[in-house]
Amino acid sequence: MSHIVTIATKVYDTAALTAACCRLGLAAPVHGNVRLFSGDATGLSVNLPGWRYPVVIDTGDGSIKYDNYEGRWGDPEKLGHLLQMYAVEKAKTEARKKGYSVTEQARQDGSIVVRIAT
Repeated sequence: MSHIVTIATKVYDTAALTAACCRLGLAAPVHGNVRLFSGDATGLSVNLPGWRYPVVIDTGDGSIKYDNYEGRWGDPEKLGHLLQMYAVEKAKTEARKKGYSVTEQARQDGSIVVRIAT
């Protein structure tokens, strides 16, 4: 039986975030206090290509903080790709923990199909 799932992504899993960064060719996230334009943020920082400031993720509450000045300081699509890869990695990890097999297929439109089977 097939199911379509829509995921509103909050980031709690450091290992899945690190795997997502690796898939995108980004440096691993670094924990610390980061200065953004509008103030400081503490959490895991990820430097996205072309972004003036890093994205900072608080894995305690899943929140994501960033300053991209409505896209002028960083393409929101880059953040979207990071969140997409995080969701894929997290889904695969959780499925495998439960003993399911997982396959993944990238589509031409940029979407990714993750199939989980018993």
